[in-house]
Amino acid sequence: MSKFEEIDDPRRAWLIRALSTGMLAAGWDAVQAQSILGSKPAKLPEGQSVFSTSGDVQVNNKPADKSTLIKPGDTVQTGPNSQVVFAVGTHAMILRGGSTLTIQQASLAQDSKLSSVIAGLQLLTGKLLSVSRNSPMTVKTSTATVGIRGTGFYIEADPAQTYFCTCYGMTQVQATDDPESHETVAASHHDRPLYIVKDGGAGRNIRNAPFVNHTDQELALIEAIVGRTTPFVFGKDAYSGPRKTY
Repeated sequence: MSKFEEIDDPRRAWLIRALSTGMLAAGWDAVQAQSILGSKPAKLPEGQSVFSTSGDVQVNNKPADKSTLIKPGDTVQTGPNSQVVFAVGTHAMILRGGSTLTIQQASLAQDSKLSSVIAGLQLLTGKLLSVSRNSPMTVKTSTATVGIRGTGFYIEADPAQTYFCTCYGMTQVQATDDPESHETVAASHHDRPLYIVKDGGAGRNIRNAPFVNHTDQELALIEAIVGRTTPFVFGKDAYSGPRKTY
């Protein structure tokens, strides 16, 4: 099976293939790309949260579309084979199918200047790609608690295991029920993906993992919708692995 066939959304597989072969850079099929992404990647206008939706997307149990405002305190859910690309303040995210994400408010969020400040993210189940800058927060799953210092990361969560990749930046990773299992990761380009599990024993619940299910192009997309670029330059290989081999 090819690396593109492993991607669950066929439209995303097509887009990644197009990006990797340079078709979009050459303007080969911008119409098809726009139909997949919803619009050309650019900084979202003031007051707009959602860049694109696909399939069943709900915010606080109500159907969401490009006019939906997403803010701290909200819960975002996606059905099977669904996806939403959105931003909250300076944070931008892709939430994949079968996911439930709660965006936690900062304690002083009643101050209007802090209304878009995220204190943390709780991913009960699902898959999330996220980018931010200089915005400390905590990401929690059933097996992991991760301190974020403003970085790019990808996470997959289920009740028994968490996959976590620090795409760039610094994170502090700890197994939720085992304080002895903890790691500080400083990455420039997907350098140290990890599994965080429940059953490894004291001090052994964090393990090395492969690079899976996210791309540099997707990171570039969500950085673009908040007016930034990735901190690394990449070529046409859209699905290259991390710098290190495990």
